[in-house]
Amino acid sequence: MSVNLSVHQLRQGKLVSLVRQVLEETGLAPQYLELELTESQLLDSVEHIIATFQQLRNLGVKLAIDDFGTGYSSLSYLKRIPVDYVKIDQAFIRGLGDGSEDAAITRAIIAMAHGLSLKVVAEGVERPEQLEFLKAERCDEVQGYLVSRPVEADDLASLLQEQNT
Repeated sequence: MSVNLSVHQLRQGKLVSLVRQVLEETGLAPQYLELELTESQLLDSVEHIIATFQQLRNLGVKLAIDDFGTGYSSLSYLKRIPVDYVKIDQAFIRGLGDGSEDAAITRAIIAMAHGLSLKVVAEGVERPEQLEFLKAERCDEVQGYLVSRPVEADDLASLLQEQNT
Protein backbone atom coordinates (compact mmCIF):
# COMPACT_ATOMS: atom_id res chain seq x y z
CA MET A 1 0.00 0.00 0.00
CA SER A 2 1.44 3.37 -1.04
CA VAL A 3 0.71 6.60 0.80
CA ASN A 4 1.80 10.05 -0.36
CA LEU A 5 3.39 12.24 2.28
CA SER A 6 3.53 16.01 2.46
CA VAL A 7 6.31 18.15 3.89
CA HIS A 8 3.73 19.46 6.37
CA GLN A 9 3.28 15.94 7.76
CA LEU A 10 7.04 15.57 8.11
CA ARG A 11 7.41 18.97 9.81
CA GLN A 12 4.85 18.17 12.52
CA GLY A 13 7.29 15.75 14.10
CA LYS A 14 4.66 13.13 14.90
CA LEU A 15 4.83 11.08 11.71
CA VAL A 16 6.99 8.24 13.03
CA SER A 17 4.85 7.72 16.14
CA LEU A 18 1.68 7.93 14.03
CA VAL A 19 2.96 5.33 11.57
CA ARG A 20 4.03 3.07 14.44
CA GLN A 21 0.57 3.41 16.02
CA VAL A 22 -1.25 2.67 12.75
CA LEU A 23 0.90 -0.41 12.14
CA GLU A 24 0.19 -1.70 15.64
CA GLU A 25 -3.56 -1.01 15.46
CA THR A 26 -4.07 -2.50 12.01
CA GLY A 27 -1.61 -5.37 12.25
CA LEU A 28 -0.22 -4.40 8.83
CA ALA A 29 3.30 -5.74 8.35
CA PRO A 30 5.54 -2.68 7.85
CA GLN A 31 7.10 -4.00 4.63
CA TYR A 32 3.68 -3.67 2.97
CA LEU A 33 3.50 0.06 3.65
CA GLU A 34 5.29 2.40 1.25
CA LEU A 35 5.49 6.09 2.04
CA GLU A 36 6.22 8.46 -0.84
CA LEU A 37 7.59 11.98 -0.95
CA THR A 38 7.89 13.85 -4.25
CA GLU A 39 11.33 14.80 -5.46
CA SER A 40 10.54 18.52 -5.36
CA GLN A 41 9.66 18.25 -1.64
CA LEU A 42 13.13 16.91 -0.83
CA LEU A 43 14.58 20.42 -0.95
CA ASP A 44 12.64 21.44 2.14
CA SER A 45 14.19 20.55 5.52
CA VAL A 46 16.62 17.98 4.11
CA GLU A 47 18.24 17.06 7.42
CA HIS A 48 14.85 16.57 9.09
CA ILE A 49 13.66 14.42 6.17
CA ILE A 50 16.79 12.27 6.39
CA ALA A 51 16.34 11.73 10.14
CA THR A 52 12.62 10.98 9.82
CA PHE A 53 13.11 8.61 6.89
CA GLN A 54 15.80 6.75 8.83
CA GLN A 55 13.39 6.25 11.74
CA LEU A 56 10.65 5.08 9.36
CA ARG A 57 13.05 2.70 7.66
CA ASN A 58 14.00 1.31 11.09
CA LEU A 59 10.29 0.46 11.53
CA GLY A 60 10.52 -1.61 8.34
CA VAL A 61 8.43 0.74 6.21
CA LYS A 62 9.40 1.12 2.53
CA LEU A 63 10.22 4.64 1.33
CA ALA A 64 10.08 6.12 -2.16
CA ILE A 65 10.94 9.30 -4.02
CA ASP A 66 7.92 10.01 -6.21
CA ASP A 67 7.88 11.87 -9.56
CA PHE A 68 11.63 11.41 -9.92
CA GLY A 69 13.19 13.46 -12.69
CA THR A 70 10.78 16.38 -12.54
CA GLY A 71 12.15 18.30 -9.57
CA TYR A 72 15.32 20.27 -9.05
CA SER A 73 16.84 18.18 -6.31
CA SER A 74 20.49 17.31 -6.30
CA LEU A 75 21.40 13.76 -7.15
CA SER A 76 23.52 13.77 -4.00
CA TYR A 77 20.26 13.38 -2.05
CA LEU A 78 19.98 9.86 -3.39
CA LYS A 79 23.09 8.99 -1.40
CA ARG A 80 21.90 10.70 1.77
CA ILE A 81 18.17 10.07 2.02
CA PRO A 82 17.39 6.47 3.01
CA VAL A 83 14.88 5.35 0.40
CA ASP A 84 14.08 1.99 -1.17
CA TYR A 85 12.44 3.10 -4.43
CA VAL A 86 12.70 5.75 -7.09
CA LYS A 87 9.46 6.29 -9.01
CA ILE A 88 10.03 7.61 -12.53
CA ASP A 89 7.53 10.33 -13.37
CA GLN A 90 5.02 9.52 -16.08
CA ALA A 91 6.24 12.51 -18.11
CA PHE A 92 9.20 10.33 -19.16
CA ILE A 93 7.17 7.14 -19.59
CA ARG A 94 4.64 8.76 -21.94
CA GLY A 95 7.19 9.16 -24.73
CA LEU A 96 8.61 5.63 -24.59
CA GLY A 97 8.27 3.90 -27.93
CA ASP A 98 7.98 7.21 -29.80
CA GLY A 99 11.69 7.60 -30.54
CA SER A 100 11.99 10.49 -28.08
CA GLU A 101 14.72 11.38 -25.60
CA ASP A 102 12.50 9.89 -22.91
CA ALA A 103 13.97 6.45 -23.57
CA ALA A 104 17.51 7.66 -22.89
CA ILE A 105 16.45 9.49 -19.73
CA THR A 106 14.43 6.53 -18.45
CA ARG A 107 17.29 4.14 -19.19
CA ALA A 108 19.72 6.41 -17.31
CA ILE A 109 17.44 6.72 -14.27
CA ILE A 110 17.02 2.94 -14.08
CA ALA A 111 20.77 2.33 -14.38
CA MET A 112 21.61 5.01 -11.80
CA ALA A 113 19.02 3.77 -9.30
CA HIS A 114 20.11 0.15 -9.67
CA GLY A 115 23.73 1.27 -9.23
CA LEU A 116 22.65 2.71 -5.88
CA SER A 117 20.79 -0.52 -4.98
CA LEU A 118 17.41 1.19 -5.29
CA LYS A 119 14.36 -0.36 -6.90
CA VAL A 120 12.65 1.47 -9.74
CA VAL A 121 8.93 1.97 -10.34
CA ALA A 122 7.68 3.47 -13.61
CA GLU A 123 4.50 5.53 -13.28
CA GLY A 124 1.87 6.05 -15.96
CA VAL A 125 2.38 2.89 -18.03
CA GLU A 126 -0.52 2.79 -20.48
CA ARG A 127 0.73 1.05 -23.61
CA PRO A 128 2.24 -2.41 -24.20
CA GLU A 129 5.32 -0.95 -25.93
CA GLN A 130 6.09 1.07 -22.80
CA LEU A 131 5.88 -2.08 -20.70
CA GLU A 132 8.13 -3.98 -23.10
CA PHE A 133 10.76 -1.22 -23.00
CA LEU A 134 10.68 -1.15 -19.20
CA LYS A 135 10.97 -4.95 -18.98
CA ALA A 136 13.95 -4.88 -21.34
CA GLU A 137 15.61 -2.22 -19.17
CA ARG A 138 14.90 -4.25 -16.00
CA CYS A 139 12.56 -1.78 -14.36
CA ASP A 140 11.43 -3.44 -11.12
CA GLU A 141 7.76 -2.44 -11.01
CA VAL A 142 5.21 -0.52 -13.06
CA GLN A 143 2.06 1.43 -12.30
CA GLY A 144 -0.55 2.67 -14.73
CA TYR A 145 -3.79 1.98 -16.52
CA LEU A 146 -2.21 -0.88 -18.48
CA VAL A 147 -1.95 -2.76 -15.17
CA SER A 148 -4.92 -1.36 -13.24
CA ARG A 149 -6.88 1.80 -12.76
CA PRO A 150 -6.66 3.35 -9.27
CA VAL A 151 -8.62 1.27 -6.77
CA GLU A 152 -10.81 2.67 -4.00
CA ALA A 153 -9.94 1.39 -0.53
CA ASP A 154 -13.33 -0.35 -0.23
CA ASP A 155 -12.66 -2.34 -3.43
CA LEU A 156 -9.09 -3.36 -2.58
CA ALA A 157 -9.95 -6.46 -0.54
CA SER A 158 -12.11 -7.98 -3.28
CA LEU A 159 -9.47 -7.21 -5.92
CA LEU A 160 -6.79 -8.97 -3.88
CA GLN A 161 -9.06 -11.98 -3.35
CA GLU A 162 -9.70 -12.22 -7.10
CA GLN A 163 -5.96 -12.19 -7.82
CA ASN A 164 -5.26 -14.90 -5.25
CA THR A 165 -7.83 -17.35 -6.65
